[in-house]
This record gives sequence, structure tokens and C-alpha cells, in this order.
Amino acid sequence: MIKTVIKRGAYFDSVSLMQVAKKLNSLPGVLDSAVVMATKENKGIIKASGLLTPEVLKAGDSDLAIAVKAKTPEAAASALKAAEELLNKKPAGAETGADRKAAGLDEAVKMLGGANLAIISVAGRFAGALAADCLEKNLNVMLFSDNVPLETEVELKKLAIGKGLLVMGPDCGTAIINGAPLAFANSVRRGNIGIVAASGTGLQEVSTLISNEGAGVSQAIGTGSRDVKLEVGALTLLQGLKMLAADPATGVILIVSKPPHPEILKKITAEIKKIKKPVAAIFLGGEIKEKIKDDFYPSKTLEEAALKAVCLSKGWQMARAREIIYDANLKAEELARKEAARKKSAQKHLRGLFSGGTFVSEAQVILPEIIGPLWSNAPLDKKWKLKDSMRLTGNAVVDLGEDEFTVGRPHPMIDYSLRNKMIVSEAAKPEVSVILLDVVLGYGSNMQPLDDILPPIREAFRSNKGLSIVASVTGTETDPQTRSKVVKGLEAEGVLIMPSNAAACRLAGRIVKISAKK
Repeated sequence: MIKTVIKRGAYFDSVSLMQVAKKLNSLPGVLDSAVVMATKENKGIIKASGLLTPEVLKAGDSDLAIAVKAKTPEAAASALKAAEELLNKKPAGAETGADRKAAGLDEAVKMLGGANLAIISVAGRFAGALAADCLEKNLNVMLFSDNVPLETEVELKKLAIGKGLLVMGPDCGTAIINGAPLAFANSVRRGNIGIVAASGTGLQEVSTLISNEGAGVSQAIGTGSRDVKLEVGALTLLQGLKMLAADPATGVILIVSKPPHPEILKKITAEIKKIKKPVAAIFLGGEIKEKIKDDFYPSKTLEEAALKAVCLSKGWQMARAREIIYDANLKAEELARKEAARKKSAQKHLRGLFSGGTFVSEAQVILPEIIGPLWSNAPLDKKWKLKDSMRLTGNAVVDLGEDEFTVGRPHPMIDYSLRNKMIVSEAAKPEVSVILLDVVLGYGSNMQPLDDILPPIREAFRSNKGLSIVASVTGTETDPQTRSKVVKGLEAEGVLIMPSNAAACRLAGRIVKISAKK
């Protein structure tokens, strides 16, 4: 049964709503829930998840909708009561004034004194005006909100450039500015590698790989994924390149992006040619054929790009990057043969269940060369689009961070519940040989990853004796979750951990390929 509560004119930011939804989904008897502003876009996706009710349908953009699917009326009522309590709960420190709230932007700027950056997480239709107000007050902007109109994005970015400020976003979830991780970001070493990235997960992967190899990051600027589209013209990416080129603390620049529009790529390469510092780049799924300059280093994977930046930072020969990857491949080959030897003849397929969208793209760059094309809900080639994202077929990789899974629910980096269900259900299928996972640590992500993911992993191994689970752990020792602790916990249950998503993809692919020859 589904119960709904509508709160007229009640606005809450998306991060708060994600936290409430996660709590509801963990309550006894609750099968699913959505806690979301009742915008047209959100209604459409709630409908797809089976939680749309007449009450939600009638609600307006400014209304909060809480929908709970539960086993019993009592469980639904209890969950709705819990939602009310969580939404009304004062933040820690509110009573003592340690977390004092400002009545508006003017008061917040006055209270902080010297603030030069604002993080905005409000409904998309309100975000543009608030961001413009911040820019007028000479604040750089990290725009976490999505659903911001494209023309508003362009206007904001042009306004920012005119004032010498940055607009990171919309839909920018990761940045590291002056050593401070913002939103979904990791605790990484400080150093001389400056990153500009149109991919949040990509930024997390390269920054942690850099840090784990002993190098460090000067600044990591997120742009929002639309920045490299023709309509936006890479305004923030180009501005970020200029800033890093002029930054005395930055000696090496690393660009992370999906393939830009060809016209925009010309602008980016023209800017790279002007930079008198070495530049490494990854345009995931794309290829730069022209020679841009002598100290430009394109890469095929996030791992390769990060390692090349490390070599440049430390003054190592570029061959060192190839050696590190070669060593990982040697380990993968040995592991793959051992795993393949345990397989039953029916076990043929790989299922990638990812919380990071960029990792899904990277998997589709690496795995087809080993096992052929992959089905996906976010395919690089549209002919391999899954008809139903919950019904996986053949070799398939799924981005669980896509809107179809996350509107009204916490992001899968925070709440593992949906992926946990799929780990168990996919493992129970006799044709499944390998489950491929990412585990992303850092600020904003799940703070108890082992508590949440180990129970379904144990159940998966119990139901499928020949199953291999391969994972990468994106994080560092100084992240709140501590990378080595998470790695040891997963390995103790039989999960094969590789140092990067690229390495995990190669191992998973080799297991499937060797098994197919039996």
C-alpha cells in the first residue's frame, strides 16, 4: 500500500530530503519511499517508480510530497510520522548557536565576513536568481542544483567571467578549493596538480589516485557536465584552465571530461596550446588525434590520466605510469585464471552495478575490447540501450545515479539499498559470473559502507557459489571512512579489490573471457 502526505509551500533542500528518504527506506516494513518537491519533472519519475498517487499529482512545484510504500498501514503511518520528525528536527548545535541560521543571503554574508564562495542547493527554478545574487555580492558559486535552464547557466557563467568569478555547475557535486573538499569530494594531499573536471565521479577518481600515489592537488574545479556542450561553450572549463595556468601553486594541469562537442573541443585545444605548463587530459570515450603541443598527454582511462599527472608532478619518466598499470594487469591475469577455474559452464555474464556515472562510461571504454559490447541504461552507443534498467541482460553495466533511480531517493553513493537488492537478485541468476562494483568514499558519501554492503554480498556468495565480485574503492586514508579499513572489510568477505575502476574493469573482463573458453 502507498500512503502520501503533501506539505503545502514547504521547501527543503535536496540534501536534507535525501537524508530523510534514506532513513525511511531503512524502517521496518517500508518497501520504498520518495521525499521530493512535487515538480513536474519529479512527478514523472515518481510515476515510473510506482509511487505516484492522486495527491502527489495535484501538488504544486512549491509543495513537498512524501510517499511511502509499506507492507502494512501501521508501517506506512509510522514512516510518515518519522518523516515529519526528521524534517522538523533542528540541526546539532542549533540550541547553542553554534549552527546559527541566517534569515537570508545578506545576513549570511554579513555573519561570515570575508566569505568568497557560496554552495547553492535549492530547487532548480530558484537557483538561477540566487546564484546571480551571489555573483553580485562577489561570491564564487558552486551550483549543486540541477534542472537549471540552459540559458540561465550561460547567463550566470558570462556574468561570473565578467567579474573574475567562477560558477561551478549547475549539477556540480564535487570540487576541492584551497584544500577544502566541497560536497561529494575526498580528503586528498595538497600538491601541484590542478584539475578541471566536467565529471564529479571522474574528479573523485583522479584526485584520489593522485593522492594515493603520493602526489597532490592544488585546486580541483568542477564545471557541471553540460559545460562542454555546444550551447554553453565550456565557459567554466576554459576559465578554469586560465586560472590554473596563472596559479603559481599549480605546476601540472589535468582535464577530465566526456567528449566535448567538436566545436567546443577546438576552443579547448586552442586554450591548451597557450598554457606554458604540461597538460594531461582524459576525454572519456573520445579521442584527440591532432598533436596539440609537446607537453600534452591524452589518456584513454581515468587511471592513465591520473598516473600521467603524477609522473609530471614528480618528475618521473612517463614509463612509470605504464609500469604501474602493467603491474596491476599482471595481478589481474593471475586472479582471473583462479576465478575462472571455479565457474560453472552456465556462468557467462558480467553485471556492473555502479553508483558513479563516469565509471559506467569508463567500463564501456575498457570492457568491449575484452568481452564485446555492453548493455546499459547510459550507453555510449545508443543501440545498446537497455529496454528496462531493472531487467539486465547479457553483459550489462548500470548507472544507479541516473534520474530514473534517484528522484525522491538518496543518491546511491549515500544509500546502498537499491544496489544491495540488485546485488542479491543478479547473483541469484545462474548465468551471472561476475558482479562489478564501485565503492565511493569521501565527504557526502555513505559513512558506514561496510555495515550497509556486506550483508547483501554475503547473501550473494551464499546463493551463487561460483560468483566473483570485483570492486574498486575510490578514497584515501584520510577520508572519514578510511580506505584501507573498507578494503580489508571487503576482502575479508571474498571481494576482489583493484586499485582503480579501470583495473577492476580489466579484471572482471578477463574473468568472463577466460571462463568463456572453458
